[in-house]
Amino acid sequence: MTNLEDALGDIDVLAAEETDAAPVKSTLDDKINEHFAGAVVRKDLVKAVRGNAVVPSYVLEYLLGQYAASDDEATIQAGIDSVRQILATHYVNRNEHMFVKSEIRRKGRHRVIDKVTVTLNEKNDVHEAEFENLQVKGVIIDDVTVKQNPKLLIGGVWCICDIEYFHSDDQRVVPWILGSLKPIQIAGVDIDHYHAAREEFTTEEWIDLLMQSIGLNPEQFTDRGKLIALTRLIPFVERNYNVVELGPKGTGKSHTFSEFSPNGILISGGEVTVAKLFVNNASGRIGLVGYWDCVAFDEFAANRRTDQNLVNVMKNYLANKSFSRGTSIYGAEASMAFIGNTTHTVPYMLKNSDLFDELPDAYRDPAWLDRIHHYIPGWEVEPIRSEMFSTGYGFVVDYLAEILRAKRSEDFSDKYKGFFSLDSSISTRDQDGIRKTFSGLMKLVHPTGKATEDELRALLEFAIEGRKRVKDAILRIDATMRDTPVRFRYADKAGTWHDIATLEESQYPQLYRRDWYAPSPGDGDSGDGEAVAAQVPSDPTATVDGTASDGTASAAVVVTSPPTDAPLSEGHRDFSAGQKGVSYDRILLPYLRGASKITITDPYIRMPHQGRNLADLLSLLAAAKDDADEIDVVLVTTEEPKTEFKHGQLLMLKSIKDASDAAGVRLAVRLDDTIHDRRIETDHGWRIDLGKGLDIWQKPSDNPFDFGRSHQEFRLIGSAFSIHYVKLPFAGSLSD
Repeated sequence: MTNLEDALGDIDVLAAEETDAAPVKSTLDDKINEHFAGAVVRKDLVKAVRGNAVVPSYVLEYLLGQYAASDDEATIQAGIDSVRQILATHYVNRNEHMFVKSEIRRKGRHRVIDKVTVTLNEKNDVHEAEFENLQVKGVIIDDVTVKQNPKLLIGGVWCICDIEYFHSDDQRVVPWILGSLKPIQIAGVDIDHYHAAREEFTTEEWIDLLMQSIGLNPEQFTDRGKLIALTRLIPFVERNYNVVELGPKGTGKSHTFSEFSPNGILISGGEVTVAKLFVNNASGRIGLVGYWDCVAFDEFAANRRTDQNLVNVMKNYLANKSFSRGTSIYGAEASMAFIGNTTHTVPYMLKNSDLFDELPDAYRDPAWLDRIHHYIPGWEVEPIRSEMFSTGYGFVVDYLAEILRAKRSEDFSDKYKGFFSLDSSISTRDQDGIRKTFSGLMKLVHPTGKATEDELRALLEFAIEGRKRVKDAILRIDATMRDTPVRFRYADKAGTWHDIATLEESQYPQLYRRDWYAPSPGDGDSGDGEAVAAQVPSDPTATVDGTASDGTASAAVVVTSPPTDAPLSEGHRDFSAGQKGVSYDRILLPYLRGASKITITDPYIRMPHQGRNLADLLSLLAAAKDDADEIDVVLVTTEEPKTEFKHGQLLMLKSIKDASDAAGVRLAVRLDDTIHDRRIETDHGWRIDLGKGLDIWQKPSDNPFDFGRSHQEFRLIGSAFSIHYVKLPFAGSLSD
């Protein structure tokens, strides 16, 4: 064991050993390149080649996949140069359209990258193409090309085209001629190879690969955060899947739907009509749902202009996968995603309205909401920061998009049935929502359909929670639906029932349940459907052991700080990933008051945010003690193993010690590389076993005005953990 002062004495030696390490690929990156050579690309390259080209990421990755799908640096650099040259030469920047037109006229023929939309000119009985950035329309396109690429007719497609120029004295003749057209989309994928390669990755590695494929750095996300991000992909892999995500601005809600796939389209909620979305009665032409795998509505909550006819047609489509217009009935497979921003906090919505509070009134119809399979809690997603973008390797998004499209025909909704069963009180529509979400996550995470019991359980619980969030909001809106009690739980093979609570239900139990969802004492495991809420002790310091009175698993509870004179209890408390309202003041300080010596053992006090956590705890101790008293605190932690970061850790600890000593909390730091446990012990008889140590929250945002910087209650819990409180048989035994 080394003292901090001794370690700081070696600072000059450490500085001499410090070197600038060249960036290297991770082990996962090497594995990705080994098994998916040619189908993956380094994700930071998109930013490197984008320049001023306003195109979706899948367009850029299509080009990078042609020229830079390699892990060889020389090949990558050459590929970047090639893509940059292609974009500089062929991409049509909207404000340079006249220059490009002049080039086409001068050369007679020129290749362009642009978004192309096709319309039918009924008067002349021909299809005509319009080039969005080039600002050219009326270009004749042959029927065969249109038939091969029907999305040209609905929403448009990014293409590589050869445009020719031929002037005619006839003013009615458009001088632009389409020489060739190639949609930016790969020709096909080997699904068998995809399945075989999946077997070479652990589930954690595979999830990280998917995260990197959609451009996100998995190291910046908790396990729950990763599931939330991947849920946005379900509409691309599951037919007729309906999902809502409401949350704060800037969390990347629409990014997946606008940038990820050429098989999806993102539209403003206010721009859609029945004719555009479903079918045009005048022309008989099918709408967006007939051509796209996913139709996403951006800023859906902000749309206050509602067409009731659209709501009614959509309601039938969401439920039955079909819609009727005139005398005809049409079917389609497009999934729908509804994305919107929230203006209120979750507790505000729970107290005053419901979690669908932001939606237009016409869409807060319980019958419409009941068609939603899953509600993604957007408020759990951190605002996007630069470090959240991936620099590792991931699938070329067009490749993954085609894989997901190929798997839309498969059904994994019953894969959990060998291990679990849902409660009989869960309605058919609720079960459909749960199973479709589960099926989509299975196709993403376990595309071969093989998974362990624990892996299946995690996906099933997440799917149940998302549907329960929908149903509970509906029960707030429509009191008549409360007459049929439902219990969202499942049983394992041993017959043990597990109740599922949403995170906000556990976090704000009194606001969530109000007067219509109260605990029912004496419920058993008969599966009779009687509604039960998670048991929350009336005394916030009471022991919580993780089980309800009927033997079912209960939700984590939010711990509130007891009065200073309240008796303290032994036991343990569970906390969920994404939870708010947790602070050291509530979960630690009550057990530390009155101690004159405290030992904190935590091997991970290395990074700046971890040092901030330690300083926060020490400042609480300083504020709680009498001004004339002093407290001795010993921190036992490990030394940063990487030389380039060791200096920073030691200087950080020295700065914390200086500040703490000045406030009457005398800090001594011991560096011990053999420790593994995380705990706090006091000389007045308490030991607190910390499942995750002091580092329990997600990394702070880079917003200097984020409330979480100064108030821990506003921070999100990083991953689930437990704290155990143990009363020692005697006090005053802490060793120096």
